[in-house]
Amino acid sequence: MAKGFYISKNMGLAGLLMGTVAVVIIIALAAVYDKEKTKNQNKPVDGVAMLTTASPTTSSTLSTPKDPWEHYRLPDSLSPVSYNITLWPRLVVNASTGLYIFTGQSAVVFQCKKDTDLIVIHCNKLNLTLLNGHHARLTGLDGATAPTVKTSWLQVKTEYLVIQLNGKLTAGKSYRLSTDFQGELADDLKGFYRSEYTEDGGKKVVATSQMQATFARKAFPCFDEPAMKAVFHITLIHQRGTVALSNGRDVETVNSTIDGTEVTMTRFEPTKRMSTYLLAFIVSDFDHITGSIENNNVRIWARRKAIAEGHGNYALNVTGPMLKFFERYYNASYPLSKSDQIALPDFNAGAMENWGLITYRETALLYDPAISSVGNKERVLTVVAHELAHMWFGNLVTLRWWNDLWLNEGFASYVEYLGADYAEPTWNIKEQTILNDVHKVFAVDALASSHPLSRKEEEVNQPDEISEMFNTISYSKVLYVLENLLQQGFLCSRTSPTFAFNNTVYSDLWDHLQKAVLTTPGMSLPHTVHDIMNRWILQMGFPVVTIDTAMGHITQKHFLLDPDSVVDRPSPYNYTWLVPIKWMKGGVEREQHWLLQETGISNASVSGSEWVLANLNVSGYYRVNYDMDNWERLLNQLTTDHTVIPLINRAQIVDDAFNLARAKVINTTLALRTTRYLSQERDYIPWESALRNLNYYILMFDRGQAYGVLQGYLKMQITPLFEYFRTITVDWTRVPTGHNDQVNVIVFLLFNDADFVFMQLFIDRIHPNLKKTVYCNAIAAGGVEEWDFAWQMFKNATVATEAAKLRSSLACTKVPWLLNRYLDYSLDPAKIRKQDCTSTINYIAGNVVGMPLAWDFIRARWNYIYTEYGGGSFSFSNLINSVTRRFSTEFELKQLKQFKEDNARVGFGSGTLALEQAIERTTANIKWVAENQEHVMKWLANECT
Repeated sequence: MAKGFYISKNMGLAGLLMGTVAVVIIIALAAVYDKEKTKNQNKPVDGVAMLTTASPTTSSTLSTPKDPWEHYRLPDSLSPVSYNITLWPRLVVNASTGLYIFTGQSAVVFQCKKDTDLIVIHCNKLNLTLLNGHHARLTGLDGATAPTVKTSWLQVKTEYLVIQLNGKLTAGKSYRLSTDFQGELADDLKGFYRSEYTEDGGKKVVATSQMQATFARKAFPCFDEPAMKAVFHITLIHQRGTVALSNGRDVETVNSTIDGTEVTMTRFEPTKRMSTYLLAFIVSDFDHITGSIENNNVRIWARRKAIAEGHGNYALNVTGPMLKFFERYYNASYPLSKSDQIALPDFNAGAMENWGLITYRETALLYDPAISSVGNKERVLTVVAHELAHMWFGNLVTLRWWNDLWLNEGFASYVEYLGADYAEPTWNIKEQTILNDVHKVFAVDALASSHPLSRKEEEVNQPDEISEMFNTISYSKVLYVLENLLQQGFLCSRTSPTFAFNNTVYSDLWDHLQKAVLTTPGMSLPHTVHDIMNRWILQMGFPVVTIDTAMGHITQKHFLLDPDSVVDRPSPYNYTWLVPIKWMKGGVEREQHWLLQETGISNASVSGSEWVLANLNVSGYYRVNYDMDNWERLLNQLTTDHTVIPLINRAQIVDDAFNLARAKVINTTLALRTTRYLSQERDYIPWESALRNLNYYILMFDRGQAYGVLQGYLKMQITPLFEYFRTITVDWTRVPTGHNDQVNVIVFLLFNDADFVFMQLFIDRIHPNLKKTVYCNAIAAGGVEEWDFAWQMFKNATVATEAAKLRSSLACTKVPWLLNRYLDYSLDPAKIRKQDCTSTINYIAGNVVGMPLAWDFIRARWNYIYTEYGGGSFSFSNLINSVTRRFSTEFELKQLKQFKEDNARVGFGSGTLALEQAIERTTANIKWVAENQEHVMKWLANECT
C-alpha cells in the first residue's frame, strides 16, 4: 500500500464523525467507486486561437443556404480514394509567431462521380500556402485533363476550402488535389494538438490528435465525413530522439536534415480503407511495453516513468485475451497488423477508438495497484474493452452519417461488458449493465425533450448538432435488447464481414438480420426485425408495462417522468412498441409473451394469488407497474426472502417504483416501502440502485427541513450492512475478496469507531479504495490550511488517478470563498488542465454549498466558457445538467429561462438539448416537491420511531 498524505488527528476525527451521517455515506459510495463512466465522452473541447485564414468571398450568413459551400454536408460529386499526407509538428515555440505550429503537405486522390466545376473539401483553421496563386493544385490522373483553377477561398462558417474551376471535372475520372499548409499545434484538445507534462523536472511536449467527430479538417484538408472512406499514406517528420506513431506500422525510419534542422522521418504502412475521424498521429518521447496476439504486436504507450513503474501492465494483460474474445465473437480476425494504445496527459474524451492507435486519458489506461482503487481498475478494464470492440463495429464497419451514431456507440457500450467479463470472469461485470446503462438512459429517455436513437439526417448537420448526438441515448439505449432477442453473438457475427471496410445504416442491419432469422434453425419472431426494432429506434422514449393480476390484463403506455409535459415530436408508431415480456410467477420462470399493441392483451396466466415479476433480468427496455395487490405480494417477498427474486430485478423493482412515483403512476410511499427490505440486502447492485434514487430526495431536500429525517432513515437502514462487513472483514482487518464487496465495504467503514478508524487510516496507511472518501471528508471538515495542503498534493501528484481523486475532493470544502477560488482555478489551464475544466465545475456544483456559486459563475462567464470550452464537447452538456440538477423552485426556473434568453445570441452548442432538459426537469421538480415533501417527511419520521 502507498502512503496517503498526512492529516491531523483533529481533522481526521472531524471528517470521520461527519461521515456518520447518511448523506455523506451516499455521496461516499459514488465517490469511492470512482467509475467515471462517462462513456460517451469521446468528444474534444472546442478550439482556441485560430491562425489567420483567407476570408470567404461569399456570404455565409444567409438564412437559407443556396450555394453548395453554404451547406454543412459535402456535395455528392466527389469521392476520395487515397491521401498522401506528410506532417511536421514542432515541439518548441516558433520564434516569429510565439506559437507551437505544424506544417504539412497533403495530396488527395478523388474520383469524380458527377460532372462538376466545383471542389468543396473540408478545411478549418489552416493557413494554406498559395500554389500558382491559388490555395491548391489540381492534377488529372490516368489521362484525365484537369481544369485550371478560377478562384479559391476558405468558407469559414461551414469549414470548407472552395475551389471554383474554369472547366468541369468529368464523371468517372480521377484527379489529385495537392495542398501545403501550416496550422497551430494548439492546446485545444482537437485535431492535431499538443499535450504538455512535467517529468524529471522538465517540461515535455507531445503532438497528438483527436479527429472525432469533425476535427480531421483542422489537421489537413480532407473530405471529413464518415462515409468518405479512403486509404491513408502517412509520413511524420519529428525531432531526433522522439518516436512517431500512427494507425499503421512504421515501415521506414530515416534521419535527415531539413532547412538546417536534424529530424527523423517515419513512414507508415498504408491504412485500410477508413474514415477520417479514425486517423491518429502522435509524436512523443514515450516508452512502451509489448505483448502479442497471433502475429500482431500489442503495445501500451505512456510517459516513461509510468511505464517504468508498471502502470501499463494491467491494460496489456487484459488486451490480449479481449482481442481473442472479440475475434471469436465477431467471427472475424483482428483486421490490422498491430494494436497500439497510448495514455495521454491531455485528452478530453475518456478514450478514442482510432484504428490501430487508441488514445486514452491516463486514468482510463494506466493502473497503479499501490495507489489506484478497485474502481480505477474496473474503469481501465471496461474502457479498454469498449475501444477494442470498436475495432470491428465502428471501424471495420462504420456508420454512414452521425444521425446513426448509436450503431457505433450503442453496440460498443454493450459488447464492452462481454469483453470485460471474459477478461475478469469473477467480477460479474455484466450485472452492472443495469446501473451503468439502463437506469442512466431511462432518466433521459423519460423526458419529453428526448430524441429517437436514429434521427433524420437533416436534423444532424452542424458540428454542434453532431456533438450533441454523443449522449446517453446513443450510448446506452437499445442494442442490448436486440442482442437478447436474437441470441448472444448472433448480431455481430452476421453483420461485420458483410460490410467490412464500408459504411452502413440501420436498415441494412435489419435486412441481414431478418435473412439470418429465416435461415437459422430454432429462430422465430412474431414480427419482422424491421417491425420490432424500428419502433425502438425511430421513436423516442419507452413504455411502462402495466400488469393487472386481478384481471389478467397487460397494457403499455409511453412513460413520461412528468406526465403533464407536452410531447411535440411526432411518432410514426403513436408511441407504442413491440414489447418482449419475460416474466416469472411465484419464483418460477414462465414462457415469454409479446405485447404488440397499446390496448394490451388478456393473459389468464398472470392472474392468481402468487406474485408476478415481469422484465425478468431486465431483458427488455421498459418499466413495469402492477396492481396494488401484486405490489404488496412483491414487497412481502422482498421482506420474507429477497434472494428468491433475481439480483438485477431487485435493483429494478426499486428503480421502477421510484420513477413511477415521480411520474404519479403510484404513490411516493409505495416507492419508499421498496427500501424497507434493504436492511437485509447484502449485494451491491440493489443498494446502489436504491442510493441513486434516494439521492434524488437528497437533491430536493438538502436545503430544507426534510433533510434531517431522511438522514436518520438512511442511517437506520444501512447500519445492518455495516455490521455484516465488520464481520466478513474480521473487524476491518482484511480486505473482502469479492469485487463488489470491496466496493461496498468502503462506505461502511465510516460507521466504525472513530479512534480505530483514525489509527488504521491515518497513522498507518490509507487503502487506495478509501482515499477518495477520506480526502473528501477531511477537506470538508477542514479550512484553508487543509485545502491548500491538498491542493499542493494535487499539483505534485504524478499518478493520474491520484490527481483525479484529489481534484474531485477539493470540491468538498464547505468554505464558500475557497469554492469560488477553485471555480476561478478551473478556467486557468496553468492550474487545471483544459480536459478537466467542466468536470471540476461539476464537482463543485455537486456540493450543496457550491451549487449556487457554480451557477452564478457560469452565468457570469458563459460567453467565455462557451467560446473556450463548449463548441464541440460532449462533456459540455454535462455542465448544464450538473449545475441545475438541484433546481426545484420557481425562482430557479425563472433564472434558468432568463439564462436561456440572455445567451440566445451566444448559443449553447452541444448543450442546447441539455438546457431544454434542465428546464423540463426543474418544472417537474417544483411540482414533485410541492406534492410530496410533506408525505415523505411523515413516512420517514414514522419509520424512524
